[in-house]
Amino acid sequence: MTATVDLDTQLMIAVQRDDASSFSELLNRNRNLVVNYLSRMVVNRAIAEELAQDVFVRIYRSRQTYEPTAKFSTWLYRITTNVALNHFRDEKRSQNQVSLDVPDSVPVRREAQDRGQLIEDRLVGEVVARQIRHAIRALPPKQRAAVIMHKYDEMDYAQIAGVLGCSPSAVKALMFRAYETLRLRLRSLQTGS
Repeated sequence: MTATVDLDTQLMIAVQRDDASSFSELLNRNRNLVVNYLSRMVVNRAIAEELAQDVFVRIYRSRQTYEPTAKFSTWLYRITTNVALNHFRDEKRSQNQVSLDVPDSVPVRREAQDRGQLIEDRLVGEVVARQIRHAIRALPPKQRAAVIMHKYDEMDYAQIAGVLGCSPSAVKALMFRAYETLRLRLRSLQTGS
């Protein structure tokens, strides 16, 4: 192991030795990242909070099998993505379909209001953002995960491949299909119609 091991990896190695304070610090350092990622995946903050708990339970249960061969963040995203995909699979089984009709009144992110901006501009911006969220929600779960990791978490194709357990070229193909689908679904935004 090299001397340039990141702090999360060091903490996880300590967790392997049953160091409870290291697990607590690891959870505190990564909880918001996991919850925010899951919120974008499942579009429900309460469900994201519950799934995040499941992620950290899985990390703790898997502590003895953790090997610091890759970045800790890759391992964390892999577990988090698998938890989200399992949620979609289980939800689809129980409801026979994944609901994409989450109320748009659910706040995604709170921002300070710009009093200088015209109300019409804000309303148009909200409509566009809502249409984009709907289009992303409608993507198949793996495509949605890849888009979120790429655009929101700024991960490159190699990192996404590590999370999804596939090759970078497979991620490239997955992203191409996702962005092509989004382009077609959001075509009206480009033409202004």
